[in-house]
Amino acid sequence: MTIAETARPDTGADVDPVREHLRDAAAALIAAEQHADRLRAWGVELAARLSRGQRILVGGNGGSAAEAQHLTAELVGRYQHDRPAFSAIALNAESSSVTAIGNDYGFDEVFARQVRAHARPDDIVLLLSTSGASPNLLRAAQAAREAGATTWALTGPGPNPLADASDEAICLEGASPHVQEAQLAAIHAVCLVFDAQVQNEEGARS
Repeated sequence: MTIAETARPDTGADVDPVREHLRDAAAALIAAEQHADRLRAWGVELAARLSRGQRILVGGNGGSAAEAQHLTAELVGRYQHDRPAFSAIALNAESSSVTAIGNDYGFDEVFARQVRAHARPDDIVLLLSTSGASPNLLRAAQAAREAGATTWALTGPGPNPLADASDEAICLEGASPHVQEAQLAAIHAVCLVFDAQVQNEEGARS
């Protein structure tokens, strides 16, 4: 008996949960392809705005919080190739602000108050959610609109309240784990276009 065979859980059925999970993840990624044009447009627009000195603020809860930090790390650091650093803040990573605001104003305000502090006209506020219904993200979208920032939402299946509250939204199909997996692929797609666009703009100036 192989290691893989001994590690396989005895479910009492022929269904292999690992293969089933991977097939469902693949299906979510295939479904995400329908959003390729908008993801490309987001990458182009993000490059244009950040190159002009605007910033992106990103927020999410749980697994989506991890994806928010992943995106900002790619922008402040780099995705694949060396390029200038750009201003990107993961709101959920501001642990002292999150806990202070949550303690003083309630958890529903942890992102909105940061948006009021940091967002400027023409900045981008990107909100990630598998449900599209988190009250703290809905309040952040409203705060972004009041600040004159553009709101983008990357959510699970639509329609949902966060997509409706945002200027633009991409609603990914699938169960929550697969939405989070597709979020990562979507983020990398935006970064791919972003880097190419920045490189093109630098080439045009040289």
